[in-house]
Amino acid sequence: MLLPQENISLKDLNTFGINAQARYYVRINSEETLRDLLLCKTIQPLPKLVLGGGSNLLFLNDFPGIVLHMATTGVATIRETKADVWVKANAGVNWHALVLHCVAQGYAGIENLSLIPGTVGAAPMQNIGAYGVTFSEVFDSLEAMEVCSGKISHFSKEDCSFGYRESIFKKELYGQYIILNVTLKLPKQPAFQTDYGAIQRTLAAMHVETLSIKAISDSVIKIRQSKLPNPKRLGNAGSFFKNPTIVQSQFLQLKKLYPDMPGYPQEDAQIKVPAAWLIEQCGWKGQRKGAVGVHKDQPLVLVNYGGGRGQEIYQLAQAIQQSVQTRFGIPICPEVNIIQCCSSFEN
Repeated sequence: MLLPQENISLKDLNTFGINAQARYYVRINSEETLRDLLLCKTIQPLPKLVLGGGSNLLFLNDFPGIVLHMATTGVATIRETKADVWVKANAGVNWHALVLHCVAQGYAGIENLSLIPGTVGAAPMQNIGAYGVTFSEVFDSLEAMEVCSGKISHFSKEDCSFGYRESIFKKELYGQYIILNVTLKLPKQPAFQTDYGAIQRTLAAMHVETLSIKAISDSVIKIRQSKLPNPKRLGNAGSFFKNPTIVQSQFLQLKKLYPDMPGYPQEDAQIKVPAAWLIEQCGWKGQRKGAVGVHKDQPLVLVNYGGGRGQEIYQLAQAIQQSVQTRFGIPICPEVNIIQCCSSFEN
């Protein structure tokens, strides 16, 4: 069995750049390695952190258990019809690399999800989404290993109970399974999604005359690079908060007070309000508190300017939540996983 390393810094393994220490650390390159570790009697009692790209978590302190860093790679086309193709990718595959691979092959459906940080294993957990597309729309199935037994189970779309930035792996089955691989069902004939955000404006600025999945991918990359800081230069985890939804009656009352408040009707008759707008209205955009702060261009992004501690970012987040709640009566929740000292699964 591969022996864990001891007292390893996780600074370079989380995009916030928080200098947390792991008591034990193992890089997982195969299902066999993962199963051996999960069934090891000395490891079973330890708190476990499943780590992927480290792009959606915030360490508040050192991690006293074992970090299982999923690094399994490999992408394969496993089935194909005239209309669709099924692509299987292991959990450690970089998500954006998978998107670029599919775009190059002419497989549609995930071009709007370009440049989302993290790995394939995190995509179903978070049900990632951007620019009018959500992961669940192209999801077919996944395999996951049960932590207590090492057994591998198959999960369909229905099994995963996808919701807005949610899945069964963040709720009922939290901490019970580790995602091994994901299979996507992608159409060969694209249904272009260009109505969301600045995609159409960006395509025009790029002088795109013939629409294609590569053109959309390129435009999304351009938009994200202009709005979001590169974590290699400025520590961050992308959007820190989820966009809240409120009942229509509350939205209409707030609209009288704040005529410019944006809102987007949802299938459940609620209204989604952009968290970035709420935060900016409360005056947080560009604010800095010591080594941490709110990004000057995107108020959804909390940043570590260097040397910041997880507790400082968390306290800033709590202050933002409180101010939004006080002014608008709307609770906003973190999208980022807050890692304290219990088991956690980020993939």
